[in-house]
Amino acid sequence: MLVDRAATAVSVSVAIVGGTCTFGKATLFRDLDLTLAAGSWTCLLGPSGIGKTSLIRLILESTRIRGQTRAIGTGVVACDDGHPLRGRVAYMAQRDLLLPWLTVRDNVLLGRRLRGEAIDAPARGRADALIEAVGMQDAAGLRPDALSGGMRQRAALARTLFEDRPVVLMDEPFSAVDAITRVRLQDLAATLLRGRTVLLVTHDPLEALRLGHRIFVMAGRPARLGEPLHAPGNPPRPVDDPGVLALQGELLRRLAAAHS
Repeated sequence: MLVDRAATAVSVSVAIVGGTCTFGKATLFRDLDLTLAAGSWTCLLGPSGIGKTSLIRLILESTRIRGQTRAIGTGVVACDDGHPLRGRVAYMAQRDLLLPWLTVRDNVLLGRRLRGEAIDAPARGRADALIEAVGMQDAAGLRPDALSGGMRQRAALARTLFEDRPVVLMDEPFSAVDAITRVRLQDLAATLLRGRTVLLVTHDPLEALRLGHRIFVMAGRPARLGEPLHAPGNPPRPVDDPGVLALQGELLRRLAAAHS
């Protein structure tokens, strides 16, 4: 049921046009254009400090006022359906950001509570269904200090899914867990976010190739986006997929050039 729900979510394309980010005298990027294609994963890699997280913040900042578009410096963030992006974005960070005094279930329900919405039986039932979907049904009543790192990220993924937004921004969400747990979380995210418009920032080339439809490398100062790599097939791709292996060398060459 949860996979069907994700698959039938209304997809929306998001365009960032002329995006600019400046801190003091340093310009991270200027006049940057990027389109997040509807219902697909866009992955972004590049050196630390290049501006990947700042690009996510630029998109999030555009949701803080009402209206169709919001100027960000000299840039605009807009949806292809003409409706505001506000209220249609979910965000998952590198840290799980679980509140330590709440149970897993209550953390999943947190957004609803903060908006003053009723925590009724349907809401609790949906939260429990998502918790089960990420394999956490036996831990729904536990607090974060009783969970492993992988379990905490599963809970954070369930919370992101509960928000039921068509656009999902993910900033290195699986970087703090071991390799096997990371692959399992990637599989879960690819399945449960099918049909959503996803921007994933990552330092892991294999993760990008397993999950991304289009993969960009951010490089330079001010930073620019190179031509995208297009991974074949649909995520999650097996780690030994021939298409993944064929693109891995090219992606690593682009990353090496970005670091030089």
